[in-house]
Amino acid sequence: MVHSVRVGLLAAVLVSISASVGSGSPRAAGTSSEARPASSEGLAAWQQVYSVLTHPRCLNCHTATNYPQQGEDRHRHQFNVVRGPDGRGVAGLTCATCHQGATSKATGGPNCAECHKGANLEATGVPGGHGWHLAPLSMAWQDRNNKPLSSAQVCRAVTDHTRNENMGGPELLKHHEEAALVQYAWQPGKRPDGTARALPPLTQAQFVEATRRWVEAGTPCPQQ
Repeated sequence: MVHSVRVGLLAAVLVSISASVGSGSPRAAGTSSEARPASSEGLAAWQQVYSVLTHPRCLNCHTATNYPQQGEDRHRHQFNVVRGPDGRGVAGLTCATCHQGATSKATGGPNCAECHKGANLEATGVPGGHGWHLAPLSMAWQDRNNKPLSSAQVCRAVTDHTRNENMGGPELLKHHEEAALVQYAWQPGKRPDGTARALPPLTQAQFVEATRRWVEAGTPCPQQ
């Protein structure tokens, strides 16, 4: 009889412990989930980021070619401009020769009025930005057939520390928010004919917020 009572008490204790542990687990999981957005939310945010990274404003400098590209059709840069050893062109034809530190609000061309006066300046339509250069080939977001890489391929490149100048999530967010050439995408000036260049599908604020949500979710990448 005593033995039966002891067995019954032991069983009751075990059931109580099991219930306590079981009821605690969902709360712990919920706390973790609240601290970090779900992977599905992170992937959705990444798709927004990807839509900007594969827009011509970005792809034209993130090429897989030995030259930059131009325009919404991403044609080869005029004047046989080439990448050069450091992505900044070659002696006598560097990127900064034409792409100065700012884009003229009045004309869409660089602020070269001291030398190029009148109609010559107004007709250029050359965009400008600080430190104008091509992204390294390790950060090419198109294939050799001039097609954008898949979402998964671009995501892997962007998050690969051996290819992205060793940037983690916080550094990527800072880059997207503050880098001058990233900001240029939303201030591209005008074409030589005076029409406005196309902007990415998100505003810069939306792009930064999408990057933030993706980073907070742990920078998840699509499987394929």
